[in-house]
Amino acid sequence: MDTLSWIESVLVRSLLYGTPLVIATLGEIYAERSGVLNLGVEGMMILGAFAAFVTTYLSANPWFGIVVGMLVGGGASLIHAFLSVTLRANQVVSGLALTMFGLGLTGVLGRHFEGKTLQDSLARVHIPYLNRIPLLGKILFEGQSVIVHLAIALSVILWFLLSHTRWGNLVRSVGENPAAADVMGVNVWKVRYICVFIGGVMAGLAGAYLSIVYRPSWAYGMTAGMGWLAVALTIFAFWNPLYGMIGGYLFGALYHLSFRLQPWVAAELLNSLPYLFPIIALLLFSRLALHKKIGAPASLGKPYKRGES
Repeated sequence: MDTLSWIESVLVRSLLYGTPLVIATLGEIYAERSGVLNLGVEGMMILGAFAAFVTTYLSANPWFGIVVGMLVGGGASLIHAFLSVTLRANQVVSGLALTMFGLGLTGVLGRHFEGKTLQDSLARVHIPYLNRIPLLGKILFEGQSVIVHLAIALSVILWFLLSHTRWGNLVRSVGENPAAADVMGVNVWKVRYICVFIGGVMAGLAGAYLSIVYRPSWAYGMTAGMGWLAVALTIFAFWNPLYGMIGGYLFGALYHLSFRLQPWVAAELLNSLPYLFPIIALLLFSRLALHKKIGAPASLGKPYKRGES
């Protein structure tokens, strides 16, 4: 295999693996930008993966399965929103409980479907002429899953909404100073509910992609810690959707290279390489935050009650 073909192969696989990370990270960015820390991403992803797989398996309609997976992820997120926003419960505990709930429930309900497979019948992108572009053509426009293109488009759209629209200003103001936003007439609780729900829908979509496209089958724990990586990538992205896309696909590349380079580099070192990435990102964030160059939303993880600063 020549060098160009090798690079194309690595990048194609990187996009396939990085896509669920990107999608889940985008959702967590919105939740955290509104001031709600949701550590239940892993649980919402596995619930979405299971719901999407079962629906597709029974209906033979993958698009129907994806919609159901998104709705299940969104529904699960409302549990966290009710506990953390309405009841003002500890957000860390609530998120961890949601993850344990999702893993436990799918472990029980998924026994009957363990090992069953699907035929990936989602649309594939084949665009004449564009697929002839050197390097990018075969990566993006020749047989790539439409969900990959959706993830890239969502990254740009959600970045624009967050940075250049009135709605984005509301989300950011609620995450920074909910009391001031409340005084200005913003419904803090509504904004946080919506953002947490967006995070759940995105996590459900990421899970649906895993069980329908990336590995069209069901296996308990198939998310394999991706939800936790999405939380780390949110910090790496500085709560910016475009950086989240870059981080997700960069991790996808490192993950794939941990397999492709094994004949030349020790497997133990390569297997640890992808997971060193979020650790280095967190160290970088801490250093920059220390110098006050960046910082998390000021009210992240803090329940809001009218009349309290």
